[in-house]
Amino acid sequence: MSQILLLEDDPSLSKTLIKYLMFHGYEVDWAKNGEEAVDMCYDNHYDLYLFDINVPLLNGIDLLSSLREADDFTPTIIISALVDIESVTKGFIAGADDYLKKPFDPEELLVRIKAKTSTLKDKITYKEYEIDVQQKIVKKQGNIVSLGDVQKNIFISLVQNYPNPVTKDELMLLLEQPTDLAMRVNISKLKKALNIEIENVRGVGYKVI
Repeated sequence: MSQILLLEDDPSLSKTLIKYLMFHGYEVDWAKNGEEAVDMCYDNHYDLYLFDINVPLLNGIDLLSSLREADDFTPTIIISALVDIESVTKGFIAGADDYLKKPFDPEELLVRIKAKTSTLKDKITYKEYEIDVQQKIVKKQGNIVSLGDVQKNIFISLVQNYPNPVTKDELMLLLEQPTDLAMRVNISKLKKALNIEIENVRGVGYKVI
């Protein structure tokens, strides 16, 4: 399920959008101002940002610019009543992937969201790694990383569920010989090969951090 961060200071519009998007299977967090959004971006991993521009404390354009400078390239749709070409241009220069002018039809927004999130199933990123899920190719800075099939499948599963853990039972299904020892060995090899941290969540499973 895709997770969306909505930055919007209009309570009525926000509640309407949240209800609509949740009905269509999305999880939505709501930030009422730019500073709240900063904290939420830091604490969570989102599949899509929906940012209004004119919001308190930190406007959506400046927030997006800061995120891009921090190497956060989460797909972003700006939703704004500012329809002049200068505002639209600033939005795209800041790093927006799309720009929707208010007022808009929620169905149009849904179409745009689907267009931005559908590719996430095929290609995902984690830190400096790029993963083609369909072809099961892991790249680092454009270069293919050599991993065994088991470790590759474990890594993809962990990244797809980030920041949440993958259960031990789910990971066991990826092993050729599903034993606790085999799991520990493969996790250890994966950590060493990619120089990443994988946490053992007691009683649950594993997660990348």
